Amino acid sequence: MHPMLNIAIRAARKAGSIINRAALDGSPLQVRAKRANDFVTQVDGAAEQAVMEIVRKSYPDHGFIAEESGETTPNAEYLWIIDPLDGTTNFIHGFPQYAVSIAVQHRGVLTHAVVYDPGKNELFSASKGHGAFLNDRRVRVSKCQRLDDALVGTGFPFKELSRLDLYMKQLSTFMSKSSGVRRAGAAALDLAYVACGRLDAFWELGLSKWDMAAGALLITEAGGLVADPAGEQKFMELGEICAATPKIFPAVLEALR
Repeated sequence: MHPMLNIAIRAARKAGSIINRAALDGSPLQVRAKRANDFVTQVDGAAEQAVMEIVRKSYPDHGFIAEESGETTPNAEYLWIIDPLDGTTNFIHGFPQYAVSIAVQHRGVLTHAVVYDPGKNELFSASKGHGAFLNDRRVRVSKCQRLDDALVGTGFPFKELSRLDLYMKQLSTFMSKSSGVRRAGAAALDLAYVACGRLDAFWELGLSKWDMAAGALLITEAGGLVADPAGEQKFMELGEICAATPKIFPAVLEALR
């Protein structure tokens, strides 16, 4: 295992322990609205600080793009892209679908990824060129060959309700052309589920880099394809992503168009 991935895993597990402790504690959460339908708790902040402290001890010159702290040394050769608690709204309500997401980017290229579900103790990891894993088992995207047979994941554009009409058209298309659509509320986990074959495809609008970075590398290392809805590699910049098994990826793009 690459030393950098080892640090990412250690940091994700530390953040996960903070999240689990808060979930079991039962004490009232301090909830603050960052903007409409977008919330943060003291757990998000504590988990993010734990991740950054572990990384800084080993790599003091590296930069960060983190959901709560913003950008630190954004021009660094290595950037750690962190979502300490993807699915905060789920966490607030006790809905068990949330995760820690950590990715490492080297000169603009995603090189390491971890998505950790602390509730289920499922750790997804990948290093560029070395495959994707769930705990210690190598994973691959599903063998689904037709969109008609696909289970498709999605996320509502809850931060950008101005795009709701476009999204509803896309949703209607997938509902009529696939075997089912699921919306669980944590994009990082949804992408990890594509990587391990639990979902055959996924799309969402209005995401941030920390929602997508780790999951995107997991999928490509598991043999899947990732792009923006136009089929280009601009999903990190646009905040719009679609992913699928190779056989149905063209049909997914066509459906989004």
